[in-house]
Amino acid sequence: MTVESPVDKRKAIIDALMELAAERAWNEIEINDIARAAGVSLAEFRDLFPSKGAVLGGLARRIDRIVLDETTDDLAGEPARERIFDVLMRRFDALEPYKPALRRIFRELQFDPVSWAALHQVAVNSMRFMLAAAGIGTEGHLGTLKLQGAVLVYSNTMRAWLADEDPALAKTMARLDRELRRGERVLEGAEDLRRLTAPFRAFGRALREGRRSTRRERRETDGGDADNPAAAI
Repeated sequence: MTVESPVDKRKAIIDALMELAAERAWNEIEINDIARAAGVSLAEFRDLFPSKGAVLGGLARRIDRIVLDETTDDLAGEPARERIFDVLMRRFDALEPYKPALRRIFRELQFDPVSWAALHQVAVNSMRFMLAAAGIGTEGHLGTLKLQGAVLVYSNTMRAWLADEDPALAKTMARLDRELRRGERVLEGAEDLRRLTAPFRAFGRALREGRRSTRRERRETDGGDADNPAAAI
């Protein structure tokens, strides 16, 4: 008898949820329903996913893997906007089989702040790897801004994608291009602001260093009692 691996069972659970979500409201789908549709026991389900929402995270990781496996270095010489455009469009292409389910899910969960916050974190994790695939770093002083900006670009474009019935995804591509151009302007403004405020930051660092030096000298002069409340008695 062939025993399915955890990977196969994980895949079956994700597929089962997506099939159920394409036909039923999110809040009507129980974990028992998913387990039956996937052909796994509740114990096996629990070992692989802690909740129904976590299965959506599993789908996101599946899509991450598809995009990352397909991404090559053929865009290395292109501008950053073209690289991230290509990566995100590959992501929407990979999501296409799940569009009916995602339409229903996002329509319902957008009014649930707790679920929306969880999905936001899933998107942050995915966008970190999407930016890496596009050769865009997320470390440094603008790293967090780039990452959150990518999530915003992706979320806004996904709304257009969910409503886009054109197989060529013309409206999705147009929206993604607008969002990326807007994001570029924000990053350019942030970089300009950082350059303008550089002298003030340098002054602030010098002031802090001066204060630290003064405190050290005072402690040495007072024999180390400056930080001791009993020294004031």
